[in-house]
Amino acid sequence: MAKSIRVFYGKEHGLIGRKRLDFKWGIYPPITPLSIVHVSAAEATEHGAGFVVGPNGDALQEFIFSLGDADVWVSNVSPHSGGVAFILHVHAAGPVDVVVTITVEDGIPQQFRAT
Repeated sequence: MAKSIRVFYGKEHGLIGRKRLDFKWGIYPPITPLSIVHVSAAEATEHGAGFVVGPNGDALQEFIFSLGDADVWVSNVSPHSGGVAFILHVHAAGPVDVVVTITVEDGIPQQFRAT
């Protein structure tokens, strides 16, 4: 089964323009250079502890996704042993809050060389 994690980068990280990021997830799920990894990003708004509450009343996250004025996207996703490197693009007038979602699929893909 695929596993996902969300990483919140607040304005204090100064994410604007083109930034190389490298997220090391540890040993679970094991990421290798052969892993299938999807990375997406979006502008977010921080609201504090427990803003998004689950069905059992548990605090799930402290932010919401927002369709603000910034253009946010990811390119050059590069899995490696223990993590994934990627380029985060933030086109905005100033730093914004950004949430990155990283998903690792089970197994490895079939491979072939295009002719």
